[in-house]
Amino acid sequence: MNLQIKNLKDLDNLRTAPKLEVFQKTILLKEIDSKILNADWITLGIMAPSDLIAKRSLKSLLKRYRKINFKSFDHITASGEVFLKGNQKTGNVFIRSEDGLGEGILLTCQYEDQMIGSNTYGPFPLDFFA
Repeated sequence: MNLQIKNLKDLDNLRTAPKLEVFQKTILLKEIDSKILNADWITLGIMAPSDLIAKRSLKSLLKRYRKINFKSFDHITASGEVFLKGNQKTGNVFIRSEDGLGEGILLTCQYEDQMIGSNTYGPFPLDFFA
């Protein structure tokens, strides 16, 4: 099944990240770049088949967005399917084993001004930011 993904809104309500064509990834990257760069901080959730894949996905995001930093997370581990959680404001990254979640990266753009409100985007494929 080929999903018609044309913008970030099209990812809403997906349980797992879709496979994307190059042109779809290009469009979504442009849109999410703008959101992330205008946010005061992000929180994220990565649903992955292993802790190594989750950490690799987070590292690729950090490489793309040099302004985003987290405390060291290389030492955290969990077995089986995992959910990795990160908060840029605190710098904390946690991971836990959790089966049946689906797969992908969820990003929430947060703002100091509570009138703006936060928005969650995704799920993006685990290699989306690589």
